[in-house]
Amino acid sequence: MTITLIGHLSIDEIHPAEGSEQISPPREDFGGIFFSLATLASLVEPGDRVRPVFGVGEKDYDALKERMKQFPAIDSSGVFNVKGDTNRVMHFAENGSKARIECSKHISEPIPFNKIKPFLDTDGLLINMVSGFDITLDTLDAIRMAVRESRTPIHFDFHSLTLGVDQDSRRFRRPLTDWRRWCFMLNSIQMTQDEVLGLTAEHYDEATLINQLMPLMVNALLITRGERGATAIVQSNKKLTRTEFEGTPSTPAVDPIGCGDVFGAAFLFRYLQRKDFRDATAFANQAAGLKSTFSGLAGMPGIGERLKTTGAAH
Repeated sequence: MTITLIGHLSIDEIHPAEGSEQISPPREDFGGIFFSLATLASLVEPGDRVRPVFGVGEKDYDALKERMKQFPAIDSSGVFNVKGDTNRVMHFAENGSKARIECSKHISEPIPFNKIKPFLDTDGLLINMVSGFDITLDTLDAIRMAVRESRTPIHFDFHSLTLGVDQDSRRFRRPLTDWRRWCFMLNSIQMTQDEVLGLTAEHYDEATLINQLMPLMVNALLITRGERGATAIVQSNKKLTRTEFEGTPSTPAVDPIGCGDVFGAAFLFRYLQRKDFRDATAFANQAAGLKSTFSGLAGMPGIGERLKTTGAAH
């Protein structure tokens, strides 16, 4: 099996809340698409290949290459140098709250289609809009047309696509006027519950959005709800079925950063194995719960084995 992964790499910069005992300066590590990449590379079987397509700032290239050596399944031929810095995402904890303020600097240029095209002969595609500017809508259209005849499944994670950037580099929710075109002809779509409610200029509620979105040749819509689990809306013969998945016990829940990236990667992996949307959602929900039990990338190389020991991978 071969899986192609598209989206922006980032350097995550984690700032503790004021008064925290955490040592300064803030913790830094690779993030963004690397969470998805590490998940897939940890889950696939020997002989399978995971092919990421993204750029990395020149000064971070060697460190990234070294980090990827932990995962033998990674084919890094689609990773390329970009001028300037790697996309940097700063997470600021708010005192007395689980909420975080997110800022972005050095956002990379969209990944051009000519970088992606050589990797479209694949069993599955994961497009993770880590920065929201990872690919253009025209590039997504080109990808859809390129894999249309082969019916290659595309899993599309909206992630930061519904976020703008203000003059202080803060991310803020803003609707997409062309959301229908972004959603068209995708096998599966992933959004958080906040992304669902902030997607449309019409301010559609969840039920209305589902009824508007699913006719756009979408087979499954996954709505992630953090500690409360996830919802899968599956379409078959123009009939919609809704399945709720409770949050998985995570003791203790340490860090939510990267959970959505892990969810999407685990979902696509399991779907390619079994072609069952509900089973894949249950598996992804379990994987995201495991990710929440450790900070950053610390436990990513072993996440596949941990899932197997819980029985979720069988």
